Amino acid sequence: MRILYSVMAIIFILSSFATSAQAAQKKIYINVASRLMTFYDGNIKVAVYHLGLGKVSTPTPTGYYQIRAKEINPPWIDPSDPEYEVPSGPDNPLGYRWMEIQGNYGIHGTNRPDSIGGYVSNGCIRMREQDVEALFDAVEVGTPVEITYNRVVVEKNADDEVVYYIYPDGYGMQDITVADVTKWIEPFGVLAFESDYDISQKIEASDGEPTFIGKPYNVEINGQLTQPTDANNIRFFAKAVIRDGISYMPVVPIAKILRLKLEWHKGEATLKSKFGKVICYERKGQLYCNADDAPILFNMEGGLQTDKNGVKLFRFKSLPTVEKPIVEPPKPDIKDKEPKTPEPTPEEKSAPADKVEEPKEESQPADKVEEPKEESQPTDEIKDEVADA
Repeated sequence: MRILYSVMAIIFILSSFATSAQAAQKKIYINVASRLMTFYDGNIKVAVYHLGLGKVSTPTPTGYYQIRAKEINPPWIDPSDPEYEVPSGPDNPLGYRWMEIQGNYGIHGTNRPDSIGGYVSNGCIRMREQDVEALFDAVEVGTPVEITYNRVVVEKNADDEVVYYIYPDGYGMQDITVADVTKWIEPFGVLAFESDYDISQKIEASDGEPTFIGKPYNVEINGQLTQPTDANNIRFFAKAVIRDGISYMPVVPIAKILRLKLEWHKGEATLKSKFGKVICYERKGQLYCNADDAPILFNMEGGLQTDKNGVKLFRFKSLPTVEKPIVEPPKPDIKDKEPKTPEPTPEEKSAPADKVEEPKEESQPADKVEEPKEESQPTDEIKDEVADA
């Protein structure tokens, strides 16, 4: 009997660990500013739900919580009058599901679906009934719940597109500037493709609508990933960006790996290397070339590929440098080229010799040779020789 109890205890402990591990993989993230809930299973975004949250006078609290209890068909008890209770049914403000996160705060349904999307509750998180029932079935007790207030949201969607949102300040507690938004966007590697003016207009609108910037990808040159590079007191980003059908390559970090000097002609918007010259795109101080022109500028081949882990990246490999052989002109055959003097005829031998006047050397007019004009050098260059870095 003792052995049986021991086995049952072990099974119970193992099942408890399994439940905790399963709950830890799932996570509920709530942004009060956007009034949205995102449900994750590991790193996978399973669903996004619209919410009704606390009024300005009774705000939804921010912080780190977890699902502490779950209840089907919960009764509603008036917080101001604990003696007053409404049983489960169409008149119950909690709907048909309740998930406690702390004390009287919880995630629940509602009998007022029109309130979803506003600041309407006493601090609880309201959901549409079909949404809360789906979430209720998907989570366990112990599932983490994170509640924040972030007006700026930047993310990379399933299509690799970086998109950002700016939400209104419903609680009047978060002023944001262009510099704030810049700090959120910069780590994604696409900041050069969103101007400060566009960001300021986005802040002014604060409409929560998506703004798509571009698709960033890592760049691999001869097996080495490009890294952010400092040159001319500028921090050059390392990622390639696809935007409006053009693949922009970060030329300075690539040149750093190849130890190649670049010459930037700002006036004509071109970049020049020892291999060739291509059009240059300057965006907020960053320099890019079209991926189609990269072989000309860098003498390499490749393009957008997918690695063994299913991750897309631009991968290039240097081509061998072919030096043109110096061809010496053929030396003339002296025997064949030496003129032969013909033998004189008998008549020519007996004829008196004519007086041959030496030809006067005619003075030829000297051609005027103009000094070649010195070619104008480009006014702007990437002066740092990355080959010496």
